[in-house]
Amino acid sequence: MGRVSGKIAMVTGGALGMGRSHSLLLAREGAKVVVTDVNEAAGQATVDEINAAGGEAIFILHNVASEADWKRVVAAAVEHFGRIDILVNNAGILIMKPLQDTTEEDWDRIFSINAKGVFFGCKTVVPAMKDSHKGSIVNISSIYGLIGAPSAAAYEATKGAVRLLTKAAAVDFAPFGIRVNSVHPGVIATTMTKDILADSSATKAMLGTTILERPAQPEEVSAGVLFLASDEASFVTGSELVIDGGYTAQ
Repeated sequence: MGRVSGKIAMVTGGALGMGRSHSLLLAREGAKVVVTDVNEAAGQATVDEINAAGGEAIFILHNVASEADWKRVVAAAVEHFGRIDILVNNAGILIMKPLQDTTEEDWDRIFSINAKGVFFGCKTVVPAMKDSHKGSIVNISSIYGLIGAPSAAAYEATKGAVRLLTKAAAVDFAPFGIRVNSVHPGVIATTMTKDILADSSATKAMLGTTILERPAQPEEVSAGVLFLASDEASFVTGSELVIDGGYTAQ
C-alpha cells in the first residue's frame, strides 16, 4: 500500500474497463485521482467508489480529441489539486474493420482519439509536471502497436503511433524529469472486448496464440501501470511494458 502516496494522478477514459481499474488501484495506493471521460455517469460512479473507500477523486468531463478541452481539464485539475504527477493516457476506441473496408471517417475518428488524444495529453500536461521535476506519463498502447492482426488496421496504426510518440516524448521530456512509458496489453476482458469474447470462434482465434490461454483482467494491466507511475520505476523511461499472456512471445 502507499506506492503512489501523495501523488496526483489523472486517468483519461477512467469511467469503465481498464481506465476504471487504473483509477481505483492508483487511489488504493495513495494517489488523489482525476478521472476524465465522455461518459459522465460512469465516470462519476468511479469517483464515488474511490471516495466511499476513503480515497479522494474528482470527475471532469473530457473530450481527449480536443486540445482546448485538454487545456481546460488540466487547468481544472491543477486548480483543484495543485499539480499533476501522473498522467495515464488510457482513453481509446476500437474499430474492427479490414483495411480495405476502413473509411476515411473511421480513420480520422480513431486517430483523433487514440493518437491525437495522447499527443495532446503529453503536450498539455508538461507545464503541470515540470516544476516538480518528477512526473510520469503512462500511455496505453496495445500488442497491436507491435504486431499486425486481421481486421483492425486503423486501430493498429494508432497504437503503433502511440508506441513511437512515447519514445519521442521520453526524449523531449527527460530534461524536465518527466518519464514517459507505454503499456501494451493483449486481450483484456473489458466492455470494449465483451462482444468479441462472446463469439467463441473469435475468442479461439484471439487466444489461440496466448500462452496462458485466457484473457487478462483489467487489474492485471493496472498493476503494470502502477509500477510505471510509481517511483519504483524511477530509471524507466521510453520503455514498452508488454502485458499479453505471452501473445507476442511466439
